Amino acid sequence: MQLSQLIKRMDPLFVSLIIGGYFVLLMAISWFTSKNSTAHSFYDGNRQSPWFLVAFGMVGASLSGVTFISVPGEVGNSNFYYFQMVLGYLVGYAIIAQILLPLYYKHNIISIYTYLDQRLGFWSYKSGAFFFLLSRVIGASFRLFLVASVLQLAIFDSYKLPFWVAVVSAVLLIWLYTFRGGIKTIVWTDTLQTTFMLVSVLVSLYFIKEDLNWSWSTLTSHVYKDSKSTIFNWDWQHNRNFFKQFFSGAFIAVVMTGLDQDMMQKNLTCRNLKESQKNIYWMSLSLIPVNLLFMVLGVLLYQFVEIKDILIPPGTDNLFPYLAIEHFSSIAGIAFLLGITAAAYSSADSALTALTTSFCIDFLNFKPDNFESKKQTKLMVHIGFSVLLIGVILFFKAINDQSVINSIFSVAGYTYGPLLGLFSFGIFTRRIVRDQWVPLICIIAPIFCYLLSKHSSEWLNGYQFGFELLMINGAFTFLGLWLYSKKSR
Repeated sequence: MQLSQLIKRMDPLFVSLIIGGYFVLLMAISWFTSKNSTAHSFYDGNRQSPWFLVAFGMVGASLSGVTFISVPGEVGNSNFYYFQMVLGYLVGYAIIAQILLPLYYKHNIISIYTYLDQRLGFWSYKSGAFFFLLSRVIGASFRLFLVASVLQLAIFDSYKLPFWVAVVSAVLLIWLYTFRGGIKTIVWTDTLQTTFMLVSVLVSLYFIKEDLNWSWSTLTSHVYKDSKSTIFNWDWQHNRNFFKQFFSGAFIAVVMTGLDQDMMQKNLTCRNLKESQKNIYWMSLSLIPVNLLFMVLGVLLYQFVEIKDILIPPGTDNLFPYLAIEHFSSIAGIAFLLGITAAAYSSADSALTALTTSFCIDFLNFKPDNFESKKQTKLMVHIGFSVLLIGVILFFKAINDQSVINSIFSVAGYTYGPLLGLFSFGIFTRRIVRDQWVPLICIIAPIFCYLLSKHSSEWLNGYQFGFELLMINGAFTFLGLWLYSKKSR
C-alpha cells in the first residue's frame, strides 16, 4: 500500500490537529527568535548561534523526507552498505573544517560563492551561484512537492480543495516563520525538527521491541546476526563497493555541505572559526549513530513483518510508513507523521532563506553595510522565490509522471560537480582562468558526465557508476578550467 493511500485513510481532522500543532510550535519559535532581529539576522544570525545548537539542527537538515522513509526500507536491498558512505562523510567534514571554513572566515563572507569572484573572476562567481540556485530550486521544490502531496491527501482532499491550495499552504508556512528571522530562526527550528525525527525512530524501535517481547539485548542480538546488517562490500564492479561508497561519501559531504550555501550559511552563524569547526566535527560524529539507528530500524522492520507474517508492500519506501500507520500503535503512527513532516521541512525550509541570501548578495550585490536599507528588496526577493517554488511544484504536478520528476531531481545532482571543480581549482592551484569560458565549461562537464554514466557498462566492461560520478563531474570541470587557464605570474 502506498504512503498516499495510508495517509488518506487517517482521520483528516486528527491529522490537521497534529500537523497544525507542529506548525504552531514552529511559529512560536519564529516569534521568539525574531523579536530582536536586525537586518543582519536574516543573513548571518548576527554571528551569535551556539555551536552545539547548530550541530544538532544540522543532523536533521542533512537528512530529508526521502531519507527518512528510504534508508530503513533500502536495507532490504543493499544491507548496511549505505553506512560505508556515512564513514566517508567523516573525511569530507574534516576537509570542510580544516580547509573551507578557514577560507570563509578569513574572507568574512556571507555567500560562499563570493570567494569565486575574488579568486577566479566575475563569470566564475556567477556560474557557481547560478548552479547553486538551479540545484536548490529543483531540490527544494521536489521535497516540498512531497510535503504538499501529503497535506493534500491527509487534509485538503477531505474538504475538496484543489492541489494548489496545499502547495501554497506548504510554502506559505515556510515564508511566515522565515521572512523576519531568516537563518537565525532556521537554526532553532532545525533543532525542533531533528528532535521530532529522532523521537519518531526511537518510538518505532521501542514499539517493535515491546510487541515482540524482546529485551534490548535480544533486539541487539537479532540485528547483529541478521545478514542485512552486513556493512562492507568488496566487489569492485558493484555500485556499492566500499571504496566507491567511502570516497563518494567524502566528496558528497564536501559538495553538499561545504560548497552549499544552504548548509554553510548555518555554520557561518557561529561566533568564530573555532566554534564553527567544533560544530562540524560534532555534527559529523553524530551522523554515525543517527544513520546507524535508521538502518537498525530497517533490519527490525523486515524481521517484524517476517515474524508477524505480514505481506510486505511493493516498493521499499513504503515499508516504514505502512507498518507505522497500519500495524504500530496510534502513538507510533503520530510519531511517524510528525517525523516525516519534520524531515521534509528540515531540508526544505532553510532552502528559501539560502536562495534569497544568494540572490541578494550574488546577483543584486547586497553588502553588509546596506542590509538595513535593502530590507524591502530582500522581502520582495523572498516572496519571489516563494512564488517560483510554488510554480515549479505545480509544474511537477502537471507532469504527473514520477519517473520524469525523479529524472529532473537527478539532473539537479549533476550541478554540484561544477561547484566541486570550481572551488578545487581555486583552492589548490594558482593558475589564472580565462573567466569568460567558465560558464560553458560548467555546462559541458555535466553533459560529458551524463553520457559516461549512460554508456559505462558497454564502454567500461560492465562497470557501473555510483555516487562517485560526482567526483568525475568535478574532475571534468577542473580539467576544463586547467585547459583554459594560464600560469600565475
